[in-house]
Amino acid sequence: MTQTFQNIDDIDLCQWESLLQHSSNKSAFQTPECYKFYSSLSFMETFVAAVAENKELKGVVVGFILKDGGKIKQFLSRRAIVNGGPLLADDISAEAFSALMENCKKQIKKRAIYLEMRNLSDYSNRIKNYIECGFKYEPHLGYIVDTPSEDEVNHNIEKRRMQSIRSALRNGVTITSQPTEQELREFYLLLEHLYKTRVKTPLYPYEFFQKLAQQPFGLTLLLKYDGKIIGGQISFCLKNYAVYDLFMTGDDITYKKLRPSTLATYSGIQYAANNNCNYCDLMGAGKPGEKYGVRDFKASFGGRLVEYGRCQYICNPLLFSLGKAGIWIIKHTL
Repeated sequence: MTQTFQNIDDIDLCQWESLLQHSSNKSAFQTPECYKFYSSLSFMETFVAAVAENKELKGVVVGFILKDGGKIKQFLSRRAIVNGGPLLADDISAEAFSALMENCKKQIKKRAIYLEMRNLSDYSNRIKNYIECGFKYEPHLGYIVDTPSEDEVNHNIEKRRMQSIRSALRNGVTITSQPTEQELREFYLLLEHLYKTRVKTPLYPYEFFQKLAQQPFGLTLLLKYDGKIIGGQISFCLKNYAVYDLFMTGDDITYKKLRPSTLATYSGIQYAANNNCNYCDLMGAGKPGEKYGVRDFKASFGGRLVEYGRCQYICNPLLFSLGKAGIWIIKHTL
């Protein structure tokens, strides 16, 4: 017998914590704390879905709905995102999985154009179930750096990268995990410039970074040099398990010799190695078969390329096609 929930107050938190301990699909994005954090942000709507079999919690989905720009653009950009993919018991039945997905679809079908599961672990045994629930599987790559110890991490990094890291530290670059408000704002301005000039997709408002820095699972590692912030990264951390590198940037033009982007990436890997984490997830590495410079950069840190993919459910095919075309135009012509 299956039972579904769509209100966090109806979900047994003890069972949720137990699921986090035992699931092979766990991540920092599928915790009660993450749901509360998302709910505190003014620019996103949060949703949660859960399923139990015989009164035992078997699956949880924590997601959010984003919109960009003015009224028209918001209408065309509504998307529901589930970072990490669903939190599943390893023995969840196909029936319970289907009930969980239907719960998600029901909640977002009138609020978003599509629902995307951004998988950060292996769901290959669930792809058939996804497809049966109306989802489409999209191949997507990621890079994971295993972090058994700092010595092993350093040994696996390409020699030229490690030389750049040591050179930057010798020349006075420091890493701070407790930045001031001003330092955090300096980092955000660097990140904002990166997104406007190169990434060309919307960046979360400053509110996200300000509030995440105050969370116990939020990891802020900024690079300081000569009194200025020259780069850094913002990550989620699941204690004693993994670091998830969400946003990273470095002013590699002004401080070319210091290679701040290299040191910023390394800072999260080093933190994972020194804080009993199994790995550092460098996150997206593009699509298979497509050239992607960021993938080559991430590969130099000695990680392993994985293809966990993304699963999409399209609520409105027409608006989805219009939105996809709009994104292509922004990235390639503006």
